[in-house]
Amino acid sequence: MVQQGRMPHALMLHGPPGSGKRTLALALAQYLLCHNPTPCDACGQCSSCRHAARMEHPDLHFSYPTVGTNAVSEHFLKEWRTTMEKSPYFDAFEWIKTIGKDNNQGNITKEECVGIVRKLSLKAFLGQRKVLVMWLPEYLGKEGNRLLKLIEDPPLHTYFILLAENPERVLPTILSRCQMVRVGPLSDDEVAAGLRRLYPELDNGQVYVAAVLANGNMQTALQALDNHDNRFATLFIDWLRACHLSNAVGWVNMAEQLAELGREPQKYLLSYGLYFLREALVHHLAPALPVRLQGQELVTAQKFMARLDVHRVGLMADLLSQSYYHIERNANAKALFLYASIQLHRFMHSREEAPRYATTGKAANIAAPSASAIP
Repeated sequence: MVQQGRMPHALMLHGPPGSGKRTLALALAQYLLCHNPTPCDACGQCSSCRHAARMEHPDLHFSYPTVGTNAVSEHFLKEWRTTMEKSPYFDAFEWIKTIGKDNNQGNITKEECVGIVRKLSLKAFLGQRKVLVMWLPEYLGKEGNRLLKLIEDPPLHTYFILLAENPERVLPTILSRCQMVRVGPLSDDEVAAGLRRLYPELDNGQVYVAAVLANGNMQTALQALDNHDNRFATLFIDWLRACHLSNAVGWVNMAEQLAELGREPQKYLLSYGLYFLREALVHHLAPALPVRLQGQELVTAQKFMARLDVHRVGLMADLLSQSYYHIERNANAKALFLYASIQLHRFMHSREEAPRYATTGKAANIAAPSASAIP
């Protein structure tokens, strides 16, 4: 697009986490700002390239979720550069945790939008072009309306590169002003090739296992190699066990425990739950495919699917998705998780066909729980 003069002033790269959208955006921004670009890439040698590589270019601006009513990205620029240098494949939860605010939700504030308008209205410092890379425009909410005029009619040689994971959560008025480019998940071979470049000392077996478990997410592959314990996997399985039992006190205790996590960890837990249900269902329906769950997760998934049908798993997934939606909108976490626990128990022990339950809204007949709980 750049070579043919078709580069849009607003480009949205959208795709799943860990697919390399940020690295692609940085490479494109550096190419746009390079003084001596080659047909295939930025030269990497000019002063503009050196500044862009260190994310210190005065005409390269970043916007990302922060925490606080009046917070702006510039307040966390040092942490952003450090985290990007360490690994560019982090997600929103890890970023919020890095800036020390994991008990709150991230957002892109009114002050941030006002600052973007001010910065992009200035003249370029080192060349003619200015580039704004915005990670997760989903966090703009209604504040995105403040950027509509700028995105629709920006100053000459000004470019927006937006990186979205859930474009359906971005304001339609912003989407309509962007050219959409999907960045698909990485293949297992691509993840394995990347891991071999980063860890040449590892044997092929370790690399293959990490690549398969990653499911196209480079961050997941790196975490698998680092042997990080997934406390959210353990917590979600504990929650399933508690929901399986007819123990209201246990549901209340789990709701209180989950309510203390904070908004971003709660969203991460629910996201993991959706991943677990999806992988459990895939393994149940197509056991010949590579297994992306391991250890106790896989054992639990197998016994979990032995007790449920596909429709009830779908209802459980819908429940977790709705819970995520309401957590984002500051629902009372304790009440929400207690309600979700009751509903999960109903789905696990209902004898009624799931489609009828889902369409009529009638209460399902609750069977007594089996003697053996979910392991």
